[in-house]
Formats: sequence, structure tokens, C-alpha cells
Amino acid sequence: MSFKQDIIRVDGKRIVINPFLYLRKFDQKSKRWLREPGQISKSRIELNRSKYYPEVNWEILNLNEKLIKETTIELFLKTNEVIQTFNASLNSEQLLEVEKKLIYHQKTSFEKISKNYFIKKERLLLNQKRKLERTTLISDWQKWLSLEQTRKLIMPVFVIIFISALLGWFAGISKNSCNPYFESNSSNQL
Repeated sequence: MSFKQDIIRVDGKRIVINPFLYLRKFDQKSKRWLREPGQISKSRIELNRSKYYPEVNWEILNLNEKLIKETTIELFLKTNEVIQTFNASLNSEQLLEVEKKLIYHQKTSFEKISKNYFIKKERLLLNQKRKLERTTLISDWQKWLSLEQTRKLIMPVFVIIFISALLGWFAGISKNSCNPYFESNSSNQL
């Protein structure tokens, strides 16, 4: 795997613009901060919309597209903070150049990360919903089976099913109780 697009040079300094390459230096709280959206205020994200997506008309986007793009903007802002933290010697011009290169190199990958986050979250919610439905169904059946009237009803139903199965089986055997060999008709004989 090539990391050429994840590392840029600014005035002879090598700067990593992929925030996930810093993860070894983070504690668990910082990793969670970087990976989960919702850590940066909505007003700050809205202020940076035109900076990261100047070509987008935010009024015509549907809710999912807005969420993905806003999450991507949040990831850009977090990445800028990570770069500033680990490269404290950069001046404002260098940070602006890093930010431009960051937008150019990482925009599609950050959007993909944002989409995958929401897909994974939706799948997790669906799994939790299914699990809740299963437990509700099981508890409903357990409640129904624990009722006194249900227990009184189950035994006669099983007896009726068993007797009808026996009668059907005996009726089927009595029809097939003839000679297992083919009998020839007397009219077909030569």
C-alpha cells in the first residue's frame, strides 16, 4: 500500500495528512473523538461548509447527503486539529497549504469513511431492532405458554393431532395392504 498521498512536503517538512496514521499516538478517548461524529459543534461545521464544499448548494441536498457531507467536514476539522497538534511548528501559511492539499487528497476517502460510518450505524440499529423483536416474541410465547388456560388447552390439541395422525396412517396402510406385486387384469391377457 502506497502512502504517497497521505504524506506531503511543506517547506521541506514531511507532514502526514491522514489522521488515522496517528492512531498509535492516541489514547482511547482521542481515538473515539476522531472516529465518531458529533464531537464538533453544528455551528462550526456550518461555518466551514463553503471552505470544504464551495461547489455544493446545501439547500437542495437531502438529509442523508447533508449528514455525510457534514460528517466529512467534521473529519476535516478534526484532521486539522491533529496536524496542528503533532506539527506545532507550522505557521499559518503552511497550515493553509496543508489544508488545501488535505482537501485535494483526502476528500473522497473522508466521504467514504463518513458513508461507511452511517452504513455501519444503520446495520447495528437494524440488528438491535431484530434482536429486540426476537426477545419480545420469545417472551410473548413464554407468557402465553405459562397461562393456565393454555396449559389446559395444549394437552387435548396434541391428543387430537396424534389421533388424527394415527388414523391417517392406518387408513393409508389399509389401502396399500393389497398384493405388492402388480396384478394383471384378466381382460389384458392374451
